[in-house]
Amino acid sequence: MSLSTVVILALLSGAPAAPQTPPIFNPGAPGEASREITAAEAVALSRTGFVEADVRFMQHMIVHHAQAVEMVALMETRAASETVRRMGDRIAQSQAAEMALMEEWLTGRGLPIAAADPHAGHHGPGHGAADPNLPLMPGMLSPARMAALAAATGPAFDRLFLEGMIQHHQGALGMVEALLDDPEAAEDPMLSDFASSVTADQSAEILRMQSILSEL
Repeated sequence: MSLSTVVILALLSGAPAAPQTPPIFNPGAPGEASREITAAEAVALSRTGFVEADVRFMQHMIVHHAQAVEMVALMETRAASETVRRMGDRIAQSQAAEMALMEEWLTGRGLPIAAADPHAGHHGPGHGAADPNLPLMPGMLSPARMAALAAATGPAFDRLFLEGMIQHHQGALGMVEALLDDPEAAEDPMLSDFASSVTADQSAEILRMQSILSEL
């Protein structure tokens, strides 16, 4: 008996027709078609967990963002260009908001905000912030470069700030790329969206800072 016949008989008998559950589709990867999934599969996908690489990414990116905010704080008494100041303020506001989001992601899962070894995977044993010429993480300014930035004023500060922040953003893009290269990482929807926003926002800011730098 066809579905249409069942519906017609139900109407004739006065009984309500059984509601039809709409299909659930799971979007495919870029270039791939979506596929229909069951309700149970949809629930499982909504409960996607996380792996160690996700945790380390969030913990390390918080440290990465914190230095960017610290760099912007130096502008108050040192920057000469109002354009550079506005750019820095925008960066500080967005990265402070992202830090809060990352901290919430970690604490909401009962995870520590600080990594046990912040420089693990970035430098060999015995390296890290103790060496003034080595940055803690990719793209970050070394202690020596931070000291040079803090000692500069006027146009010299503006140039050092832009050069350093461009490098900083490029390091963050590298961290996202490394995360996404891990086939088991970034399955958590919020983390995946955050990683995508970092790539989009910081790529655009790099282009803007390069343009400002060329005009100084």
